[in-house]
Amino acid sequence: MTRPVAVLFDCDGVVVDSERPTLALFVEELTAHGLPLTLEAFEAGYLGLTVEMVAQQATRAGARLPEGWVAQFYARMNEMLRAGVPLVAGVLGVLDRLDAAGIPFAMASNGSLAKMQITLGQHGIEGRFRAVLSGQALGRPKPAPDVYLAAAAACGARPGACVVIEDSAQGARAGLAAGARVLGYAPHGAGTATAQSLAALGVPLFHRMEELPALLGLESV
Repeated sequence: MTRPVAVLFDCDGVVVDSERPTLALFVEELTAHGLPLTLEAFEAGYLGLTVEMVAQQATRAGARLPEGWVAQFYARMNEMLRAGVPLVAGVLGVLDRLDAAGIPFAMASNGSLAKMQITLGQHGIEGRFRAVLSGQALGRPKPAPDVYLAAAAACGARPGACVVIEDSAQGARAGLAAGARVLGYAPHGAGTATAQSLAALGVPLFHRMEELPALLGLESV
């Protein structure tokens, strides 16, 4: 791959290893409100959606969510994340390689800005990104391309000269719609529903962050 002008990262599951506990919390909540799902079924059908989008889709599927559930879920989720959440293994090395190569990077998430302040703030890395952007805050969450278009602009790059790093089909669709190249992070292997949904979009997969610098053309950095 030709070196990108900029790299645009999703947050949860790509930079911050918050995805599994958050998905488990969703499954617990939806099961308690009349929509029993396995973790795999939730991942296949809901991964990459905002909490509001999850509530809408789950309600259509039969969940009986009380008034105010979205705000209550955010409160539970943020309390859980404040207790501590690790970074994805190897991601700091990727950021270091990008810095060494002089390649700017930004974050474009469907998560709220408050959530990213909690998770990134624990590790003091938010300042390393040219911008930390939320599709929710923009009013156009993924799969709309807006947040990736804004992230590319923050890096001073054309979207077509950027590489997006995603772990969900929703996010990959947003990156592709923005005109960027997309790489799919699939840490649990190519056989998972999420990995298969990424591959179905024609997105090349990788399974360890240590693989990413070579995929970005940074072998010599």
